[in-house]
Amino acid sequence: MKTKLIRDFTKTCTDGWLQGWHERNGGNLSYRMRNSEVEEMKGEFCEEGDWKEIGTEVPGLAGEYFMVTGSGKYFRNVELDFEDNVAIIRVNEDGTKYKIVYGLVNGGRPTSELPSHLMNLEVLKQRDPEMRIVYHAHPANTVALTFVLPLDDEIFTREIWEMETECPVVFPQGIGVVPWMVPGGKEIGVKTSEIMKTRNVAVWAHHGMFVCGHDFDEAFGLMHTVEKSAEILVKVMSMSPVKLNTITPEDFRALQKPFGLTLDEKYLYEKHSGKIGEK
Repeated sequence: MKTKLIRDFTKTCTDGWLQGWHERNGGNLSYRMRNSEVEEMKGEFCEEGDWKEIGTEVPGLAGEYFMVTGSGKYFRNVELDFEDNVAIIRVNEDGTKYKIVYGLVNGGRPTSELPSHLMNLEVLKQRDPEMRIVYHAHPANTVALTFVLPLDDEIFTREIWEMETECPVVFPQGIGVVPWMVPGGKEIGVKTSEIMKTRNVAVWAHHGMFVCGHDFDEAFGLMHTVEKSAEILVKVMSMSPVKLNTITPEDFRALQKPFGLTLDEKYLYEKHSGKIGEK
Protein backbone atom coordinates (compact mmCIF):
# COMPACT_ATOMS: atom_id res chain seq x y z
CA MET A 1 0.00 0.00 0.00
CA LYS A 2 1.43 3.38 -1.03
CA THR A 3 -0.76 6.23 0.16
CA LYS A 4 0.25 9.89 -0.19
CA LEU A 5 0.97 9.94 3.53
CA ILE A 6 3.38 7.03 3.23
CA ARG A 7 5.09 8.66 0.26
CA ASP A 8 5.47 11.99 2.08
CA PHE A 9 6.70 10.36 5.29
CA THR A 10 9.21 8.27 3.34
CA LYS A 11 10.48 11.27 1.35
CA THR A 12 11.18 13.21 4.55
CA CYS A 13 13.17 10.29 5.98
CA THR A 14 15.16 9.93 2.77
CA ASP A 15 15.82 13.67 2.44
CA GLY A 16 17.06 13.82 6.05
CA TRP A 17 19.34 10.85 5.44
CA LEU A 18 20.79 12.50 2.33
CA GLN A 19 21.55 15.65 4.34
CA GLY A 20 23.66 13.56 6.73
CA TRP A 21 21.40 14.23 9.72
CA HIS A 22 20.67 10.57 10.54
CA GLU A 23 23.81 8.58 11.24
CA ARG A 24 23.09 4.94 12.06
CA ASN A 25 19.66 4.94 13.73
CA GLY A 26 19.80 8.61 14.75
CA GLY A 27 16.69 10.79 14.69
CA ASN A 28 12.97 10.14 14.61
CA LEU A 29 9.80 11.38 12.91
CA SER A 30 6.17 11.33 14.02
CA TYR A 31 2.89 12.39 12.46
CA ARG A 32 -0.58 12.76 14.01
CA MET A 33 -2.92 11.24 11.44
CA ARG A 34 -6.09 12.81 10.09
CA ASN A 35 -9.32 10.84 10.35
CA SER A 36 -9.46 10.56 6.56
CA GLU A 37 -5.97 9.02 6.52
CA VAL A 38 -6.92 6.55 9.22
CA GLU A 39 -9.99 5.52 7.24
CA GLU A 40 -7.93 5.11 4.08
CA MET A 41 -5.53 2.70 5.78
CA LYS A 42 -7.77 1.08 8.38
CA GLY A 43 -8.26 -2.07 6.34
CA GLU A 44 -4.56 -2.81 6.89
CA PHE A 45 -4.66 -2.29 10.67
CA CYS A 46 -4.58 -5.03 13.30
CA GLU A 47 -6.14 -3.79 16.54
CA GLU A 48 -5.42 -6.99 18.50
CA GLY A 49 -1.97 -6.03 19.80
CA ASP A 50 -1.09 -5.47 23.44
CA TRP A 51 -1.27 -2.08 25.10
CA LYS A 52 2.11 -0.78 26.28
CA GLU A 53 3.03 2.09 28.58
CA ILE A 54 4.00 5.33 26.83
CA GLY A 55 6.02 6.54 29.81
CA THR A 56 4.05 9.76 30.14
CA GLU A 57 0.44 10.97 29.96
CA VAL A 58 -1.07 12.60 26.87
CA PRO A 59 -4.85 12.71 27.50
CA GLY A 60 -5.25 15.30 24.74
CA LEU A 61 -4.29 12.63 22.20
CA ALA A 62 -6.61 9.90 23.50
CA GLY A 63 -7.82 7.52 20.78
CA GLU A 64 -5.69 9.08 18.04
CA TYR A 65 -3.36 7.36 15.57
CA PHE A 66 0.26 8.25 14.84
CA MET A 67 2.81 7.26 12.20
CA VAL A 68 6.25 6.98 13.83
CA THR A 69 9.71 5.68 13.00
CA GLY A 70 10.89 2.60 14.90
CA SER A 71 13.45 2.42 17.68
CA GLY A 72 16.82 1.32 16.39
CA LYS A 73 15.67 1.67 12.79
CA TYR A 74 17.68 3.51 10.15
CA PHE A 75 16.16 6.41 8.20
CA ARG A 76 18.11 5.10 5.22
CA ASN A 77 15.98 1.96 5.19
CA VAL A 78 12.50 3.53 5.31
CA GLU A 79 12.30 3.84 1.52
CA LEU A 80 13.64 0.29 1.12
CA ASP A 81 11.17 -1.40 3.49
CA PHE A 82 8.58 0.92 4.99
CA GLU A 83 6.69 -1.72 6.96
CA ASP A 84 9.85 -2.97 8.68
CA ASN A 85 10.97 0.47 9.84
CA VAL A 86 7.81 2.46 10.58
CA ALA A 87 4.78 1.86 12.80
CA ILE A 88 1.30 3.25 13.13
CA ILE A 89 0.26 3.33 16.76
CA ARG A 90 -3.00 4.09 18.53
CA VAL A 91 -3.13 5.86 21.91
CA ASN A 92 -5.62 4.49 24.44
CA GLU A 93 -8.58 6.36 25.88
CA ASP A 94 -6.76 7.91 28.83
CA GLY A 95 -3.55 8.76 26.98
CA THR A 96 -1.21 6.52 28.98
CA LYS A 97 -0.68 3.53 26.66
CA TYR A 98 -0.25 2.70 22.99
CA LYS A 99 -0.53 -0.29 20.73
CA ILE A 100 1.02 -0.98 17.33
CA VAL A 101 -1.68 -1.46 14.69
CA TYR A 102 0.49 -1.42 11.56
CA GLY A 103 4.14 -1.82 10.58
CA LEU A 104 7.31 -3.00 12.34
CA VAL A 105 6.49 -6.34 10.75
CA ASN A 106 9.78 -7.92 11.81
CA GLY A 107 9.43 -6.82 15.41
CA GLY A 108 10.44 -3.76 17.36
CA ARG A 109 8.84 -0.78 19.01
CA PRO A 110 8.30 2.89 18.22
CA THR A 111 11.11 5.39 18.67
CA SER A 112 12.62 5.47 22.15
CA GLU A 113 11.77 9.18 22.20
CA LEU A 114 8.05 8.48 21.86
CA PRO A 115 7.24 10.29 25.14
CA SER A 116 8.87 13.49 23.84
CA HIS A 117 7.11 13.22 20.48
CA LEU A 118 3.66 12.64 21.93
CA MET A 119 4.03 15.33 24.59
CA ASN A 120 5.03 17.81 21.90
CA LEU A 121 2.22 16.73 19.57
CA GLU A 122 -0.28 17.20 22.40
CA VAL A 123 0.97 20.75 23.04
CA LEU A 124 0.95 21.53 19.32
CA LYS A 125 -2.61 20.24 18.92
CA GLN A 126 -3.71 22.65 21.64
CA ARG A 127 -1.83 25.49 19.98
CA ASP A 128 -2.95 24.73 16.42
CA PRO A 129 -4.93 21.55 15.57
CA GLU A 130 -3.29 21.38 12.13
CA MET A 131 0.24 21.15 13.57
CA ARG A 132 0.78 17.42 13.00
CA ILE A 133 4.51 16.76 12.63
CA VAL A 134 7.41 16.51 15.05
CA TYR A 135 10.82 15.87 13.50
CA HIS A 136 14.06 15.20 15.37
CA ALA A 137 17.48 15.01 13.71
CA HIS A 138 21.18 15.45 14.44
CA PRO A 139 22.36 18.29 12.14
CA ALA A 140 26.07 18.66 12.81
CA ASN A 141 26.53 22.44 12.65
CA THR A 142 23.66 23.17 15.01
CA VAL A 143 25.00 20.61 17.48
CA ALA A 144 28.51 22.06 17.17
CA LEU A 145 27.24 25.51 18.18
CA THR A 146 25.88 24.14 21.46
CA PHE A 147 29.50 23.62 22.56
CA VAL A 148 30.59 27.22 21.94
CA LEU A 149 27.52 29.46 22.27
CA PRO A 150 25.82 30.12 25.61
CA LEU A 151 22.81 27.81 26.02
CA ASP A 152 20.59 30.87 26.12
CA ASP A 153 17.46 31.20 23.96
CA GLU A 154 18.02 34.87 23.20
CA ILE A 155 21.68 34.61 22.24
CA PHE A 156 21.22 31.40 20.24
CA THR A 157 18.29 32.86 18.30
CA ARG A 158 19.99 36.18 17.62
CA GLU A 159 23.21 34.60 16.33
CA ILE A 160 21.31 32.24 14.03
CA TRP A 161 18.99 35.02 12.81
CA GLU A 162 21.96 37.21 11.88
CA MET A 163 23.33 34.64 9.45
CA GLU A 164 20.49 34.77 6.90
CA THR A 165 17.76 37.34 6.36
CA GLU A 166 15.16 34.61 5.81
CA CYS A 167 15.63 33.19 9.33
CA PRO A 168 13.35 35.58 11.26
CA VAL A 169 10.84 35.22 8.43
CA VAL A 170 10.85 31.40 8.63
CA PHE A 171 10.90 31.13 12.44
CA PRO A 172 9.92 34.52 13.90
CA GLN A 173 9.16 32.93 17.29
CA GLY A 174 12.85 32.18 17.80
CA ILE A 175 14.66 29.09 19.10
CA GLY A 176 14.41 27.42 22.49
CA VAL A 177 17.47 25.65 23.90
CA VAL A 178 17.28 22.60 26.16
CA PRO A 179 20.43 21.95 28.25
CA TRP A 180 21.88 18.45 28.00
CA MET A 181 19.50 15.85 29.41
CA VAL A 182 19.11 12.10 29.09
CA PRO A 183 17.01 11.56 25.92
CA GLY A 184 13.94 9.39 25.69
CA GLY A 185 12.26 10.12 29.01
CA LYS A 186 9.49 12.27 30.38
CA GLU A 187 11.72 15.02 31.77
CA ILE A 188 13.24 16.08 28.45
CA GLY A 189 9.79 15.80 26.88
CA VAL A 190 8.44 18.29 29.42
CA LYS A 191 11.26 20.75 28.73
CA THR A 192 10.81 20.50 24.96
CA SER A 193 7.03 20.77 25.06
CA GLU A 194 7.34 23.98 27.09
CA ILE A 195 9.25 25.45 24.15
CA MET A 196 6.73 24.11 21.63
CA LYS A 197 3.92 26.01 23.34
CA THR A 198 5.18 29.16 21.60
CA ARG A 199 8.02 28.20 19.24
CA ASN A 200 8.67 25.77 16.39
CA VAL A 201 12.35 25.00 17.03
CA ALA A 202 13.98 23.39 20.05
CA VAL A 203 17.70 22.65 20.14
CA TRP A 204 18.89 19.84 22.42
CA ALA A 205 22.39 20.73 23.58
CA HIS A 206 25.09 18.36 22.33
CA HIS A 207 22.44 16.18 20.69
CA GLY A 208 20.21 17.59 17.96
CA MET A 209 17.16 19.60 16.99
CA PHE A 210 13.39 19.22 17.28
CA VAL A 211 11.07 21.04 14.87
CA CYS A 212 7.36 20.93 14.14
CA GLY A 213 5.15 21.73 11.16
CA HIS A 214 1.76 21.56 9.51
CA ASP A 215 3.16 19.33 6.78
CA PHE A 216 6.37 17.49 5.97
CA ASP A 217 7.79 20.18 3.69
CA GLU A 218 7.32 22.84 6.34
CA ALA A 219 9.00 20.79 9.07
CA PHE A 220 11.89 19.69 6.86
CA GLY A 221 12.35 23.22 5.48
CA LEU A 222 12.50 24.64 8.99
CA MET A 223 15.19 22.16 10.04
CA HIS A 224 17.10 22.87 6.82
CA THR A 225 16.96 26.64 7.33
CA VAL A 226 18.25 26.54 10.91
CA GLU A 227 21.04 24.13 9.99
CA LYS A 228 22.10 26.18 6.95
CA SER A 229 22.32 29.28 9.12
CA ALA A 230 24.29 27.31 11.72
CA GLU A 231 26.71 26.21 9.00
CA ILE A 232 27.31 29.83 8.00
CA LEU A 233 27.89 30.80 11.64
CA VAL A 234 30.39 27.98 12.11
CA LYS A 235 32.30 29.27 9.06
CA VAL A 236 32.20 32.86 10.31
CA MET A 237 33.48 31.80 13.74
CA SER A 238 36.32 29.88 12.09
CA MET A 239 37.44 33.13 10.44
CA SER A 240 36.98 35.57 13.28
CA PRO A 241 35.45 35.76 16.79
CA VAL A 242 34.03 39.15 15.81
CA LYS A 243 31.65 40.08 12.99
CA LEU A 244 32.71 43.14 11.02
CA ASN A 245 29.21 43.44 9.51
CA THR A 246 25.85 42.07 10.60
CA ILE A 247 22.06 42.53 10.54
CA THR A 248 21.15 45.09 13.23
CA PRO A 249 18.07 45.24 15.47
CA GLU A 250 16.71 48.06 13.31
CA ASP A 251 17.23 45.93 10.21
CA PHE A 252 15.22 43.12 11.81
CA ARG A 253 12.44 45.53 12.78
CA ALA A 254 12.30 46.73 9.16
CA LEU A 255 11.36 43.20 8.07
CA GLN A 256 8.18 43.15 10.13
CA LYS A 257 5.85 45.25 8.01
CA PRO A 258 6.66 43.85 4.53
CA PHE A 259 6.59 40.25 5.77
CA GLY A 260 3.73 40.60 8.25
CA LEU A 261 5.92 39.60 11.20
CA THR A 262 5.91 40.36 14.89
CA LEU A 263 9.39 39.76 16.27
CA ASP A 264 9.89 39.43 20.02
CA GLU A 265 11.97 42.36 21.22
CA LYS A 266 13.89 40.12 23.62
CA TYR A 267 15.89 38.90 20.61
CA LEU A 268 16.60 42.43 19.38
CA TYR A 269 18.84 43.57 22.21
CA GLU A 270 21.64 46.06 21.62
CA LYS A 271 24.97 44.26 21.71
CA HIS A 272 27.66 45.71 23.96
CA SER A 273 30.35 43.48 22.49
CA GLY A 274 31.22 42.61 18.94
CA LYS A 275 32.22 39.12 19.97
CA ILE A 276 30.00 36.30 18.71
CA GLY A 277 27.88 34.80 21.49
CA GLU A 278 28.01 37.84 23.78
CA LYS A 279 25.33 40.45 24.41
